[in-house]
Amino acid sequence: MERLPTGVIVDIPCEWVGSLRSASNFWMTGVALGNGSIVPTTMDQLDPQLGRIVNNLETTIIGKRSLMEFMVTAVLAQGHVLIDDVPGVGKTTVATTLARSLGLTHRRIQCTPDLLPTDITGVTIFHPGTRQFEFHPGPVFANLVIADEINRTSPRTQSALLEVMEEGQVTVDGVTHPLQPPFLVVATQNPIEYDGTFPLPESQLDRFLFRLNVGYPSVEEESNILSQSDETRSPESVQAVITLPELLERMQAVKRVHVSDTIRDYIARIAETTRSSPRIELGMSPRASLALYRAAQAWALLHSRAYVVPDDVLTLAPFVVEHRLILSRTSGTPTVHLVDDVFKGLLQTVPIPPLVQ
Repeated sequence: MERLPTGVIVDIPCEWVGSLRSASNFWMTGVALGNGSIVPTTMDQLDPQLGRIVNNLETTIIGKRSLMEFMVTAVLAQGHVLIDDVPGVGKTTVATTLARSLGLTHRRIQCTPDLLPTDITGVTIFHPGTRQFEFHPGPVFANLVIADEINRTSPRTQSALLEVMEEGQVTVDGVTHPLQPPFLVVATQNPIEYDGTFPLPESQLDRFLFRLNVGYPSVEEESNILSQSDETRSPESVQAVITLPELLERMQAVKRVHVSDTIRDYIARIAETTRSSPRIELGMSPRASLALYRAAQAWALLHSRAYVVPDDVLTLAPFVVEHRLILSRTSGTPTVHLVDDVFKGLLQTVPIPPLVQ
């Protein structure tokens, strides 16, 4: 490596700093010492304003900081989130606390088999007194919509969310009603129970920027949860730490985060690898590539950077891409873990771009 002047900040592959390399963190920020060596630093910290949101979320959700960072990234990238996990781990609490931390309006939809599309989007009602039709908006007319157990409602009702999630608008009786930004759908589902469920089709899954899970807490974290009162951990006790104009400004700032040609080529090579693999029947679509691109910009902004590095792509790729893939029949019975193994194996075959400053 070329010798750099003392104090120069660079992004370096983690294999250059020995044991600090991990499976999901291939790059880190380092500072040159002038003698040819580079020492990793902790300069890749959260943006102060956005970091307050993450810290505020942790007052209710204990021990899930990375999950909180992903949720804030989804908001910044204007993408939707599917939380796929067992009951009782706090899926709905995560979404509710996020809405209150951002000062957003939020509505909750309990998805059931008898839920109708109009129960979500709204309905036009004729009033005999005025002899006029009046539109009564549904629960999607909020900044953050929580769709609990989305796979328990019918495909017809699931599809009612498609236009809303993609276009940010609702059309009822030929009249289009736009939604006010920001707009985010956080859907939850239980991956264990399958009786009476309707698996989301690929077109619906493709609308979600991330598929995440909460996971069980560690013994120490669960002990901490038990030691706190319900009032302390209640989402209703959470106060907003950012104003709506500030949030909208940060969302616009995501678009100004620099993405180099090498990073764009890297994302394109990842997409091509999934499409050419014999183990994958349906690979990444251009929409998936754009989602990964946008998420990487938001992740960089969250971590106080005005540019994207390869580690941003590597960190986010499994959560952006895996739920969009369909394995070939020769790969075996498709499961979340098998898709994860196949994709991460393919990811390792794509060369990491050269040093990026």
